[in-house]
Amino acid sequence: MTRVKEITSYLNEVFPFAYQESYDNSGLLIGNPDAHVKGLLVTLDVTEAVIDEAISLGCNVILAHHPIIFHGIKRLTGSSFEERTIIKAIENNIAIIASHTNTDNSAIGTNYHLAKLFDLHNTKPLLPLTDTLRKLVTFVPLSHEQKVKEALFSAGAGVIGNYDKTSFTVQGTGSFRGNEKTHGFSGTPNKLHFEKEIRIETIFPKHLEHKIIYALLEVHPYEEVAYDIFKIENTQENFGSGIIGELADEIEPSVFLKKIKTVLGGGIRYTDFHKDTIKKVAVCGGTGAFLLRTAIVQKADIFITSDVKYHQFFDADKKIIIADVGHYESEQFTKEIFFALIQNKFSTFAPRLSKINTNPINYL
Repeated sequence: MTRVKEITSYLNEVFPFAYQESYDNSGLLIGNPDAHVKGLLVTLDVTEAVIDEAISLGCNVILAHHPIIFHGIKRLTGSSFEERTIIKAIENNIAIIASHTNTDNSAIGTNYHLAKLFDLHNTKPLLPLTDTLRKLVTFVPLSHEQKVKEALFSAGAGVIGNYDKTSFTVQGTGSFRGNEKTHGFSGTPNKLHFEKEIRIETIFPKHLEHKIIYALLEVHPYEEVAYDIFKIENTQENFGSGIIGELADEIEPSVFLKKIKTVLGGGIRYTDFHKDTIKKVAVCGGTGAFLLRTAIVQKADIFITSDVKYHQFFDADKKIIIADVGHYESEQFTKEIFFALIQNKFSTFAPRLSKINTNPINYL
């Protein structure tokens, strides 16, 4: 049977928790990681009603987009909906997993899905993440070059955009002298040895660092493996905040807003139309006003997001159209992303989509 930790491990592969924002709290929040999964319920938010739904469906795991534990909790007395929800989950042995901004920041996550809904092409992150890449440099005897490379590539190293198995190599001479305790691949104890070696350089995402080092040490023939890991400033195009892309054809702003309304529902707050057509579109599910300047700099015609404050609408300044579509509305399809991934990956249980509308906002 599948264990809870296998769910979190898989999510970490697809939407690395290392790429969540600093304020976030994604991962396994409640429950025993070694517990067997009897059933899994996918939802946007965790509420008491969702816990009741999980109980009725026989689901002992809930996968949510928004963390039920967001800020520090000093007591559990049932005085708030968060506390009551947490208590009910614990009492009924229900594990809760959250995958929030790490999913938002993924190239196949929330914003990517929004871009697909609006038929955007040539998409890329609006603001690529920084500090996500590392470079490995290691030194290998000539006989083991390919074996070490393949191990590193299999562990996830060497991917740059649409290319994989990328590396740089140069031949040189390494020197070492082992003491009487060594049983080295080559050389004689207490005698200086020179070995023809290959210097291998390759890039990898930082969340794979332990996996990359393990793969290196597993196949490298030396007793003591020399390697360096460097932090690099390059951005990784597969992870970032928001998405920007283009429509196939230009469209009138009023027509595009009606399409947004049809796709997402709810209500839309928007700024004045400052041009006759829209071509370039920026999107950010959830709270995205922090990306407004970036969208303007990248010459987006419209920015679709939510939770825009009154005075932030003035910042459109006839340079862009802001369309605030509502937080729930902009992220409501995230649970469908989770559902499809879990359904395709695991066969020992049946995932269920929550039927509870957790949107706390009503429209007149």
